[in-house]
Amino acid sequence: MRGMFPRFLRNFRLALYFGTILCHLRQNYFPMTLKLSIAALALGLLYMSCKKENTTVPVKVLLTDNPTAYEEVNVEIKEVKVKISEDSGWVSLPTNAGTYDLLKLQNGVTTPIAAGDVPDGVLKEIRFILGSNNTIKANGQVSPLLIPSGSESGLKIKIDKDLQETLNTFTLDFDAALSIKEEPDGYKLRPVIRIK
Repeated sequence: MRGMFPRFLRNFRLALYFGTILCHLRQNYFPMTLKLSIAALALGLLYMSCKKENTTVPVKVLLTDNPTAYEEVNVEIKEVKVKISEDSGWVSLPTNAGTYDLLKLQNGVTTPIAAGDVPDGVLKEIRFILGSNNTIKANGQVSPLLIPSGSESGLKIKIDKDLQETLNTFTLDFDAALSIKEEPDGYKLRPVIRIK
């Protein structure tokens, strides 16, 4: 709604201007079709000024996983943030915080992680702030899953997509088989994620 009334006045003034021209030129030599075209243009401008202006758009983030040989991959998600433009700050989305076994999200199964309204524009990145309760179960043994900088700067996923006025749904397809590496100091998660 912000800015709608000044735009309406500006377009209304344009419509009056074109109407005044028509009144002064009613005895001129312009053909009738040109007069009708000008009148239609004025009405079109008036109609456009009345359209509702959206300042926010809905965004939804889903999570899914590709099959892997591990028995469990548990990741604690504390918060989801989005960045709308390069020079804007991070916007927090209402988040379903908790520990998720990513391996339960396979074969088309998804779970909603976050959803909310954000400023209209280009969605640059999605950022997951993670907790420390991250584990992996392999060969019946549960081990800590280390996620470098997961709780500090978070996991950032580049998006670069224009947002629409309708619901914008982003499904993050996590590939556990490619993301988890067994190293001498334990299992580490370096996410390989596809956007659907």
